[in-house]
Amino acid sequence: MLRKLANRVYYHAAGGDRRPVVYDIDQTRPELRRLEAARGVIREELDAVLPDRSAIPRYHEIDPGRAHISSDADTGWRVFLLYAMGLKPADNRARCPRTVEVLDTLPDLFQAFFSILEPGKSVPPHVSPYFGYLRYHLPLIVPAENPPWMQIRDVEHHWREGEGLLFDDDWDHEVHNRSEGVRVVLCVDILRPMPWHADLLNRVVTRTAIRWGYARRMGAKNASFG
Repeated sequence: MLRKLANRVYYHAAGGDRRPVVYDIDQTRPELRRLEAARGVIREELDAVLPDRSAIPRYHEIDPGRAHISSDADTGWRVFLLYAMGLKPADNRARCPRTVEVLDTLPDLFQAFFSILEPGKSVPPHVSPYFGYLRYHLPLIVPAENPPWMQIRDVEHHWREGEGLLFDDDWDHEVHNRSEGVRVVLCVDILRPMPWHADLLNRVVTRTAIRWGYARRMGAKNASFG
């Protein structure tokens, strides 16, 4: 219930239905450009992880509340978690030390993970369960033939490797990968810029209810936290 009440406060503080769909990175969160500058080493570490991706949890195995967009019946949406509301999966981070070195320099980091869509996997329309952050995508692998794309409200976005995108995933959005290749983006969630009263509430809720509620949902397939 606290999350729903907080979401209502954030919604109005962020401008309600007048808020943008896509945000200007340089004006909103210019520090995210550090990830694009480090794209080469991030891709190297991702390439070392991908051969073992069958052991990487699928989205619903990390967060059962999202079973409507990820399930045992589909071809797979896998999440390699690197940071979650102050919690740090030690085993995963040890495999991507240079990636997390950059992530740890970002102020107001909320969550970070490699989002891995298997060939043929599409994600139906959905919205974020928590309004307190904006989502950034750094595309690392995008199939050239029949490339995947994302629809965010009325914006159709086609990823290009290395070109970041900052958007509000509390707008209805969906993803389509109809290609024969895997699509991987580094997803980074940053606390949403808001007036001081909503920002203060966001920080309190994130560090208490959201952090520990999310941690409790972590399944046995996740790496240990350090």
